[in-house]
Amino acid sequence: MIEADPRIPVTILAADGLAAWLAAGGPAALLTDGTQAATGFAAMERFDPRPMHRFGCACCAGRSAAAVALDRLFQARARGRAPWFDRVAVIAGPVAQADVAAALDGDALTLARYRAA
Repeated sequence: MIEADPRIPVTILAADGLAAWLAAGGPAALLTDGTQAATGFAAMERFDPRPMHRFGCACCAGRSAAAVALDRLFQARARGRAPWFDRVAVIAGPVAQADVAAALDGDALTLARYRAA
């Protein structure tokens, strides 16, 4: 018997695909780098991706902005500060999308909670 992956799926979407994605499933959260208001989400988190410098420099040695934003979403859900959601949509520019993809690929805490959809 194959067990289902219990982690929260994260889907990177184009803005024009958001309505169909929302209609296709349960409660969702939004992660974005924009200032656009969005409706229909249980929770929303904004982040500003930081440009990466040389490996290990003082400003980039911590976790990425996307990983921290995903943490904030998870904590809000777990602590009851936001309604429960079963999935996360990412509407962001290319730099922010890369930041999210990198967090889903290499950040240990993000990998424990989320998976790429």
